[in-house]
Amino acid sequence: MHYRTLGASDVEVSEIGFGAWVVGTDWWGDRTAEQAREMLQYAVEQGITYFDTGDVYGHGDSEELVGEALADYRDEVTVATKIGYDFYDNPQAGHGELPKEMNRDYLEAAFEKSLDRLDMETVDVLQLHNANVDEVDADVLEFLDELREEGRVDAVGWALGPSIGWLAEGDKAIVEEFDAVQLVWNVLEQEVGDHFLETLEETGSETSLIPRVPHSSGLLNEQVTPETELGEGDHRAYRPDEWYETGWEKIEALRFLERAEPRSAEGSSGEEPRERDGERSMAQASLQWLLYHDAVATVTPTFRTREDIDEWAAASDVPALTDEEYERVQALYADDFGIEGDDGMDALRSSVEGEDIQSAGLDKECAGS
Repeated sequence: MHYRTLGASDVEVSEIGFGAWVVGTDWWGDRTAEQAREMLQYAVEQGITYFDTGDVYGHGDSEELVGEALADYRDEVTVATKIGYDFYDNPQAGHGELPKEMNRDYLEAAFEKSLDRLDMETVDVLQLHNANVDEVDADVLEFLDELREEGRVDAVGWALGPSIGWLAEGDKAIVEEFDAVQLVWNVLEQEVGDHFLETLEETGSETSLIPRVPHSSGLLNEQVTPETELGEGDHRAYRPDEWYETGWEKIEALRFLERAEPRSAEGSSGEEPRERDGERSMAQASLQWLLYHDAVATVTPTFRTREDIDEWAAASDVPALTDEEYERVQALYADDFGIEGDDGMDALRSSVEGEDIQSAGLDKECAGS
């Protein structure tokens, strides 16, 4: 595992992080509390030190599990949480979005409750959870600054979503020198990440980017294939059929990223020779595509099993993409992989009523238009 620094802070994060939305909820498969704690601890054993949770995940359950599982590793890990959704006064309706409260009084109270559930006096990274651009006013910014000055948090971030976009929010986070912006970004969904790379270059900000959904809801790790039937409650089912149908064609065009060279000689210690050496799976290559960008501090895939942790944690140490490989991917993306047909996602892409997507010149129809 390799490590990077988050923004202008001194917070160190593993290149592959653990998105703790998978524990404390049943959106990505049901598991017991004990199984969840074992997964978190197993991730530490594989070199993962960045753990990203949120108060709304399981309405506090994820934070409690993270706090319990990592209690013995507190000095070795970086813990991030998110606040902003008011689940205390509103029932959860399926996967629907809850009302948000971004005023200072609510955030202060929510932060204290998060610390209680985590059983921690401080958190390394505190993120605003899907805040709209006009909700983050001077009072909110002052609150975050005070937490850093008091040493109660070491870094602050802004998690964007849940729809794909939110360009105005990310731009404001970069201009205001937040340490991190979390976004949906992967080989098959590049526009928003590209936009923030341009903003970072224009402003000179040191804000780091934290991509989530790096495997594009199961396509790039090949856990959703033409034979897969997504069960009821599976969070990946929100994607339209067209997304997966066009995606499978794109995967075939990206096969050149996989590496598996024959190894002819025995290992130096005389062990049985491996059939392959220098391997890089499609799932690992998609993580390395994100890590190719210096602005990326850590990538948070959705771990479901120990096998996922084994393979994706190891992605930090597989061969990095060459410049030639990266440029070849970009050429394919610019040509939409030579595929004619709609991916069905336009109605799900929205950001501030779609206005900032339109003004950025992105070739995506905004929701409701």
